[in-house]
Amino acid sequence: MDSKTLNFTIFCIGSVADYLKMNARDVYHRLNDSGIITHYIVPCYDVLHSFSKEYIVEDLVSYMKKKGVLA
Repeated sequence: MDSKTLNFTIFCIGSVADYLKMNARDVYHRLNDSGIITHYIVPCYDVLHSFSKEYIVEDLVSYMKKKGVLA
């Protein structure tokens, strides 16, 4: 993973954690354990990074719910 993708992944984790009012470590584990980082955030970096923060967060939260990571 290059530094741009890593920074974007960290941005996603922190932004989702802030939105959900959760600890970033918990969000990281949920995203990592479910494969969302490896199979969604990293491969879609080229597309996702061009959207607004709000869109990215809402998209990730929606995907987390779809994957059963969030209730």
